[in-house]
Amino acid sequence: MEEKYIVALEIGSSKIKGAIGIVDPQGTLSVKAVEEEKLYDGVRYGCIRNVVETAGAIRNVIGRLEMREPGRNVTGVYVSVGGRSLMAQGIEIERRLPQEMEITNELIADMTGDALNYQLHERTIVDVTPKEFRVDNSPTNRAVGMFGSHVSARLNLISCRTQLVRNLNHVLDERLHLPVHDMFVRQIAEADFVLYPEEKRQGCMLVDCGAETTTVSIYKNGVLLYMSTIPMGSRNITRDITAMNYLEERAEELKIDGGNALSSTEPTPMPSNGLIDYGQINNYVAARAGEIIANINEQIKYAGLTPDRLPAGIILTGRGSKLNGFDRRLENLTTLKVRYGGPVNRVRILDGRINASDHVDVISILAAAAKDREVKECLSRPEPVVIAPEPIYNSIDEVRQQPSPQKPAYQQNAYQQSGYQQNSYQQPQQSQQPQPQPAAPQRPEYQNPRPAEPEKPEPAPAPEKKRGFSLWGTVRERLVNLMTEPVEDDDIDNDN
Repeated sequence: MEEKYIVALEIGSSKIKGAIGIVDPQGTLSVKAVEEEKLYDGVRYGCIRNVVETAGAIRNVIGRLEMREPGRNVTGVYVSVGGRSLMAQGIEIERRLPQEMEITNELIADMTGDALNYQLHERTIVDVTPKEFRVDNSPTNRAVGMFGSHVSARLNLISCRTQLVRNLNHVLDERLHLPVHDMFVRQIAEADFVLYPEEKRQGCMLVDCGAETTTVSIYKNGVLLYMSTIPMGSRNITRDITAMNYLEERAEELKIDGGNALSSTEPTPMPSNGLIDYGQINNYVAARAGEIIANINEQIKYAGLTPDRLPAGIILTGRGSKLNGFDRRLENLTTLKVRYGGPVNRVRILDGRINASDHVDVISILAAAAKDREVKECLSRPEPVVIAPEPIYNSIDEVRQQPSPQKPAYQQNAYQQSGYQQNSYQQPQQSQQPQPQPAAPQRPEYQNPRPAEPEKPEPAPAPEKKRGFSLWGTVRERLVNLMTEPVEDDDIDNDN
């Protein structure tokens, strides 16, 4: 398998996150970029309500991710599924074999496929997880490789409202033209990302505290035993603080900066806003946090367990669980040890600004997609750039040094047979004037130029007549003419 780029989207009630990961041929995941966009009323309890706002936020996240990879475009995504409607319910499927034989992966996959096709009223099955197997009435956690003639499987059907999946496909596939390669239940992906196998075997509780929902997942004997979603989150605490005449954005800041799940009555001075009664604020914070923690504790009873059956304790994820004092109050109420979840699998972070513990939700989707043997490419490959070779031109000096074409032999013989000699006469000496320099010859247009025409000799100029400018020569000529002219008076005398 060659190196592939994958993109994950996590659509929450208060934000949308996107991430780019690289999967090498060995299946190792490298996280290259994480981007985030805030939401206000586009998503409620994990279900998309405002299509326009949600599509715009996703478009912004995708645009920033593409800027991190110049020359590439996002062609598909892996998406997380969650929300208030998410729940797990059990189902049992049996197979009777014609004879005792080995239980194979193909048989278990066929039974899982039947569970995926199970029909639920107005709900869509998004995942199936094993709960318990029995081979010839003997319980086991791994049925593959055992021999038997009767196999039964107790499975968990993870489902959500059909409207949630329909709205998700409408925004991504139809409106943004982003094909969804696969959907993953965020809580299942987070459990595989932050829980150790030993914690799942001993028994533990994973609590994902979000903005409007809190999901509780209980693991025992290495399998998912119970899952439920509480319709309460950290935004409920923020809205309680707005009763003190604070805007919701300001109330969120006060909750993060000075809020504490353990009540405090001492006012704390603030340089910019004067005295803020954090004692009153923490009364709201402690009351709502106590309500959320009480509901988390009740889920242990609903699962039919007691705290001593969960020796691995509670693992917290989600931004809502980062509230000051939340972990200590949860530990005091449930009497279980509490820790914050971080990546336990081998994941490389290529950007030093990314804190994996703060982005468990979206990185866990990348990790779940990387485990797929048929993981799909989510970024287009850049087109290769073709560089044309530059033409080679001779310099002017090189052109001048080229020999001029010689005259053909037959033309030279024609001049000699005609008896014409080009230098048979002497030209009179003339004043030498500077002659213009001949222009550099142009590069021949063809490789084999036609022979040049013979140059015709220029006719010699006629010699100029010499004129005497001596005064004595002119008088002498006039005297000779007078002596030779006849005299009219002498002719008259002779006649007489």
